Amino acid sequence: MLHPSEAKGLIIDMDGVLWRGKNWLPGVEDFFKQQRRMNRKLMLVTNNATASAEGTAARLGEIGVQLEQREVLTSSIATAYYLREHLPTGTRVFPIGEQALRSALSEAGFTLLDSADQVEVVVIGYDREINFQKLTLAAIAIEHGAWFVGTNPDPNFPIPEGLAPGNGAFIGLLQVTTGVEPLIIGKPEPLLYQQAASAMQLNPGEILVIGDRLSTDILGAIRAGMASALLLTGVTSAEEAAQSDIQASWLFEDLLALTEALEHA
Repeated sequence: MLHPSEAKGLIIDMDGVLWRGKNWLPGVEDFFKQQRRMNRKLMLVTNNATASAEGTAARLGEIGVQLEQREVLTSSIATAYYLREHLPTGTRVFPIGEQALRSALSEAGFTLLDSADQVEVVVIGYDREINFQKLTLAAIAIEHGAWFVGTNPDPNFPIPEGLAPGNGAFIGLLQVTTGVEPLIIGKPEPLLYQQAASAMQLNPGEILVIGDRLSTDILGAIRAGMASALLLTGVTSAEEAAQSDIQASWLFEDLLALTEALEHA
């Protein structure tokens, strides 16, 4: 098993690892200083289709951590990369999603449409302004043969009052409506991690995935053939980790404990 200190590259989840909501978790600055000193390759990876590489780099810059935009891979960016590898420039796409997704698709050379006519691909990412009309147009396009692609399958996400529906809930609605199973890019499917490994020019066996959620971060690492470190600073408790069928390679109380392990075998 790959020991954390032997990793040549790190794939790092953000919420629950570096911060919780708006609050930074302890040890973030020292963690990044260590990785730069040890010349480890880094890729911050998130299922959040509304996040942007620019915004993520700017947020870390607020605490003095210098991060290149190329070191951030969101599910929106990964979706655009995947489609660009498989479809020609100008392919007509109907997107459901916010500006981060629309920008990623547009920058990849796709033509974005706001109607169901002549749509070749439907891409659905999280959209806080989703409505009946958008879902109906997407369903019609899929029924007429458009490729159905989802940025990420997260069924829900926590808010102060409880759980709010996530992108997976919207995907499920379209899947039930059309009877068509989508291609999913984000965790726990391995595509996101595979793209991160390719960008870092590393083999799966040289990478440690760091996350806080067993069902996405850790399962995705297992499917991609990568070692993983589960931190207990996010959604997973020690009891849940012990009882789960999904087991991380390593378990750490927090980022401070992981940083120490990354230093010495």
